[in-house]
Amino acid sequence: MGMLSRPEEVPALLRLKLAAGRIRRQIPPQEHWAFAYDMLQRVSRSFALVIQQLGPELRNAVCVFYLVLRALDTVEDDTAIPNEVKLPILRDFYRHIYNPDWLFSCGANDYRVLMDNFRQVSTAFLELGEGYQKAIEEITRRMGEGMAKFICTEVETIDDYDEYCHYVAGLVGYGLSRLFHATGTEDLAPDHLSNSMGLFLQKTNIIRDYLEDINEIPRCRMFWPREIWSKYVDKLEDLKYEENSEKAVQCLNDMVTNALIHAQDCLQYMSALKDNSNFRFCAIPQIMAIGTCAICYNNVKVFRGVVKMRRGLTARVIDETKSISDVYSAFYEFSSLLESKIDDNDPNAALTRRRVDAIKKTCKSSGLLKRRGYDLEKSKYRMPMLVSSNIYKLINTASSLLYIFLKPLYVSSSDHDHASVGGYYLGCTVWQVIRSRWSSYVLSGTASPMWFCTCTS
Repeated sequence: MGMLSRPEEVPALLRLKLAAGRIRRQIPPQEHWAFAYDMLQRVSRSFALVIQQLGPELRNAVCVFYLVLRALDTVEDDTAIPNEVKLPILRDFYRHIYNPDWLFSCGANDYRVLMDNFRQVSTAFLELGEGYQKAIEEITRRMGEGMAKFICTEVETIDDYDEYCHYVAGLVGYGLSRLFHATGTEDLAPDHLSNSMGLFLQKTNIIRDYLEDINEIPRCRMFWPREIWSKYVDKLEDLKYEENSEKAVQCLNDMVTNALIHAQDCLQYMSALKDNSNFRFCAIPQIMAIGTCAICYNNVKVFRGVVKMRRGLTARVIDETKSISDVYSAFYEFSSLLESKIDDNDPNAALTRRRVDAIKKTCKSSGLLKRRGYDLEKSKYRMPMLVSSNIYKLINTASSLLYIFLKPLYVSSSDHDHASVGGYYLGCTVWQVIRSRWSSYVLSGTASPMWFCTCTS
């Protein structure tokens, strides 16, 4: 019933479904490339969608770059590997990517599949241009060295935290900037801006994944800096216990406030991008990050389970992010939503407000803001049960008809772009019928008009 309370998200969800079909059709026929793109979807569906924004040559390079670093990260994350085995592998990983015969089995589930078939990734890597290979090699070498350092070192200070995030994510920003530059589509971005692009994403993930990481077996590996969490609890795992909820939320807010310091650098980096495909590739994850910060802020659920943006809102972000104006608008709205959750009694409330205000000022001074209407909570609007049931059946039937009509288009059409356009207009037509039908319910007074007025096309 989630879609029914968010009618404005339905068109974006339909287009996201069509985009997923396009991903499958973009996979090259060679075995190693088929494996690479299939594995990309298995280890990160969201990244598989975002990478679709890039042109074929750069898309292949970024796909390989991502899988190489994901494999390196799998070695680092596997706490069952003894350090005397793990450390040399991390330091020499950049050499192994040139050797299709190299094999080291570790990780679990899809990550083990990636490691057991890493020869496929190496084969794809060796087909890239030399410029791409050198950029990937350099970042892999530096990242492996940094990971090896922190295998034996705890994250004690905020400086340690920034350094660790630099190694595992800031260097990814460096690498992507170099790949963009290698295509001739972008100027080489300043390193500090590239670094912030990675740090903002990484810190958001570290915050969001607290519970999963603290419960990791056989032993947890955590990167919340002691300098922050020790102000609130004696041990990092104490944050997950219900009796410590107030202190846990204060610590969480401290972590989010720390992450926000990178937002303005990210806006500056994205505003300088020239190629629209590169821009969308970079912008969508950054908007997801500021949205995730807004969801996590002051939210005790971070310590109880999975907290993330709902799929419909994610679909809207992917669908609507086309220009820097969209980025400024999204950052402004999500920052405003975070601001609305600030508790004046929080020990970091004043600092959080200053950082949010700085983000909003940057966005507003661009003169490019437009209203998106993003929100994070469940819909405030409710329908009578009978009407809800009828509308659910109506939409369910329409969705089934949409599938029946679209499937032959994708199966038989040799011109997939025309099929996608046809599917889009068909989806819009069906949705307009649904809206018209719902209008009759509203006009008859059967349901609250406030529910319907949230719908946009």
